[in-house]
Amino acid sequence: MICAVDEPVRHAPNVRMAVARMRGGAWSGAHDELAEEVPVALEYNGVSHAVMLATPADIAEFALGFSLSEGIIESPRQFYGVEVEHAAAGITAHIDIAAGAFMRLKDRRRNLSGRTGCGLCGVDSLAQVIRPLAWLAPTRALSAPAIRRALAEVKQQQPLNRLTGATHAALWCGRDGVPRLAYEDVGRHNALDKLIGALHQGEFDPTDGFVLITSRASVEMVQKAATVGIAAMVAISAPTALAARTAQDCGLTLVAFARGDDFVAYAHGVNIVMEAA
Repeated sequence: MICAVDEPVRHAPNVRMAVARMRGGAWSGAHDELAEEVPVALEYNGVSHAVMLATPADIAEFALGFSLSEGIIESPRQFYGVEVEHAAAGITAHIDIAAGAFMRLKDRRRNLSGRTGCGLCGVDSLAQVIRPLAWLAPTRALSAPAIRRALAEVKQQQPLNRLTGATHAALWCGRDGVPRLAYEDVGRHNALDKLIGALHQGEFDPTDGFVLITSRASVEMVQKAATVGIAAMVAISAPTALAARTAQDCGLTLVAFARGDDFVAYAHGVNIVMEAA
């Protein structure tokens, strides 16, 4: 069950703000639209786990997607529900998960007790940073025409970014390249988690499409996609070397610098179907 708790405070994804604009050597008064970011606390079975800065929209999808992509739950069946509570200080997602998943999460947190200054929250060793990923079956869904079509349509899928210029997007595109779902957030990881959550709310075949992200491809983005079985990712910006190596090691087809008609395959480019001769 996914529901929202009625609260007097409601955080909007964007706000209108008075600004002073310098143009042609002269000041003038104006208004601008800014993307909002608020603290979002993720609480599992009554225990706080993480606080993220995120766009205050699609929090239920974010909660489910984060739980899956971070390996907190193994399937949506272990996600019993979420209540989204708005308050002046931010948003709390009260998430209810299966007892077994919660016990594993508590064990992970117990290993962190007494530690300070961690650079990656939720991990206590180098081995946990690069977590093992199952080998992905070769994608059947990625083709050069599909990549080009998705790129041609991506701007239409970003209304908040058109308004503010400050958000990333993650899109699920079909084999034809047509975007089926799109989510935006000030955080690129958050946008991907929201998309993953939305995909798992309905019928989802990870082999029947690919993810397009409007950001760089970091190792965390590759891990999140691979963890939920997504075998192909297209990034508009650059990948990191670690992301490319991780994609190579788990079978994920990774494309980056995808702009216009051009792109670069960094992992498993042999899986990309080209135009017929």
